[in-house]
Amino acid sequence: MPRRTLPQLLRAEFAGYDASKFRADLLAGITVAAVALPLALAFGVASGASAAAGLVTAVLAGLIIGGLSGAPYQISGPTGAMSAVLILLTQKYGLQGVWVAGLLSGLLLALIGLLRLGRFIAFIPAPVITGFTSGIALIIAIGQIDNLLGVKTPGAESAALKLLGYFQHPPAPDWQAVAVGGLVMAVMVFWPKPWAARFPASLLGIILATVAVVLAGWPVKVIGAIPQTLLLAERLDLRAVPWDQWRAFLAPTLTITALGAVESLLCGAVASNMTGVRLQANQELIAQGVGNLVIPFFGGVPATAAIARTSVGIKSGGQTRLVSVIHALVILASMFVLAPVMSRIPLAALAGVLIITAWRMNEWEAIRYIFGRRFKTGILTFAITMLATVALDLTQAILIGAFLSGAIFLNQVASLDIDVQEVDLERLRQRGIEVDAALHHVRVAYLTGPLFFAAAGNFNEAFARLNGTRVLILSMRGVPLLDVTGLQVISHLHERLAKSGGTLMLAGVHDNVRRMLERGGLVDEIGDQNFFWSSEQAIVAAGQRAAQASH
Repeated sequence: MPRRTLPQLLRAEFAGYDASKFRADLLAGITVAAVALPLALAFGVASGASAAAGLVTAVLAGLIIGGLSGAPYQISGPTGAMSAVLILLTQKYGLQGVWVAGLLSGLLLALIGLLRLGRFIAFIPAPVITGFTSGIALIIAIGQIDNLLGVKTPGAESAALKLLGYFQHPPAPDWQAVAVGGLVMAVMVFWPKPWAARFPASLLGIILATVAVVLAGWPVKVIGAIPQTLLLAERLDLRAVPWDQWRAFLAPTLTITALGAVESLLCGAVASNMTGVRLQANQELIAQGVGNLVIPFFGGVPATAAIARTSVGIKSGGQTRLVSVIHALVILASMFVLAPVMSRIPLAALAGVLIITAWRMNEWEAIRYIFGRRFKTGILTFAITMLATVALDLTQAILIGAFLSGAIFLNQVASLDIDVQEVDLERLRQRGIEVDAALHHVRVAYLTGPLFFAAAGNFNEAFARLNGTRVLILSMRGVPLLDVTGLQVISHLHERLAKSGGTLMLAGVHDNVRRMLERGGLVDEIGDQNFFWSSEQAIVAAGQRAAQASH
C-alpha cells in the first residue's frame, strides 16, 4: 500500500461521512473518555507530576496527536509505560528536566517521522518488547505501594532498590488506605466484562472508594485541588532551563523518544489487526512529535498512543479520528464541571487502579507462548530485558534491549546451512538426466541462508578440506543476500580450487546476488560459463567437460 499524506488520509477517512457516523463517533468518544478519565488522573500522579497534569496531557494529546494521527483509530494520552519512565526521571531531573526531555523527544520523534525512518522502530523482537512491558508493569506496581499503604518512604534510583527498601525497613501501613485501594482492585477484578463495556470498572471503583471515604470520614490522602484550566501554573519555562547542562538531558530524551515511538507503533499494529486499516507509521510519529512539542508548555507530561483507549474506541464503533477529539473535549469539560469532586479522590484509589492496570499490561498470552514452547533464547531475552528494566536506569534497559535485538537478529540470520554432497548418478538418471559416469571428482554444496560477515567462518570451515574435488558446484538458490565478506570468501575458495587445477561453479544465483558478484568482479574472475540456472545443469556441464578432456 502506498504511503499517504495527512490530507489524503483525511479525504479517505471522511469520504461519505454523515450524521449516523457522527453519532457513532460521539458515543465512542464519550465511552473512551469514561475509560480515560481515571487513567489520566492515575498516570498523572504516577509520573511524579499531578493529576491535573494527567488531565491536561489527555486533552492536548487527544486534540493534537489524534487530529494529526496516521490512522483514524489512534487515541493518545498519558500511559502506564510512560509514567513508569517519568517517575524515575522526575526523581533524578525534576519536572523541569522531564518537560525539557519531553520537548526534545517531540522534536526527535517528528524528525524520525519526517525522515521516514518509522519502519526501523519496528525491528525489535517480540521477547524484548514483552520483557520491557513486564518490567514497566513491575515499575508501576512498585511505584504505587506507598499510596496503597498510605505511607511515604525514601526514593530510590531504581524500582528494584525501592522494592528492596520495603523489606529492609517495613513501613507501618495505614489500613484505611489499604482498604480503599483493596475496594478499587476488587471492583476492577470482579466487575463483569459485559457490564464494563457500558460502565468502566476503574471509574466505578474510584466513585465507590471516594464515596466510602467521604461517608466514613477517613483521613486518607487525596488528589487535592485540580485547577480549572489547561494552562497549569507549573509548566515548562525555557528561561529556567540550565541549557549549559544540556548533556544531562540526552539520556532522558532518548528514553522518552524510544518508548514513545515503540508504544505508539505497537498500538497501531494491534489496532490495525482489529480494523484492517493500516497505520501510516511516519505520519503517526510526526503527530506524536508535534503533540509532545506542545504539551510541556501547558504543564502536561509526555504522551504516547494508548492501546487500552484505542481498543475501547474501536470496540465502541468509532469511525474516525473525531473519537479522539470528542474524548478530549469530554475530559476538558469534566475538568471544569467535576474538578471539586475529583479533588477528593483518594490516592489509594488511584493506586488500586494502577496496580490492576499494571497486572493487565503484561502480555500474558505472549509470555505463556514463550515459556510454554520452551524457547530458550526467547525466555532468556524476556528475563534479561525485564530485570534490566526494573533494576537499571530505563535508558540502560532500552540500550540492553536494542543490543539483544541485534544479537538475536545476527544469531538467527547467521545460520548459513551448507550441505556438501557427492553426485548421485542413479537419482539423476531416474529424473531423465544423462550424465557421464566419471563424476567422482564433482561435489555439490547446497547453501541455505545469507552469506555475509557473520557466516564467513561457517563457510570457510565447510570447505577447509577439498581433497579429490576437481569441480565444486555451489547451489545458491537458498542464498538471498551477499555482502563484501561473502564475496571475499567465495573469491578465496575460487583461488584455492584454481591453484589445484579445479573449477568453481555457481548455480541458482538470485538476481541481487548476481549483481553483487558482478560488482565485486567475481563473474569475470570465475567466468560467466561457470554460472548455471540449476545444479543439475552444472553437473551435466561438468560431466561433458570431463569427457571432452579425456579424449
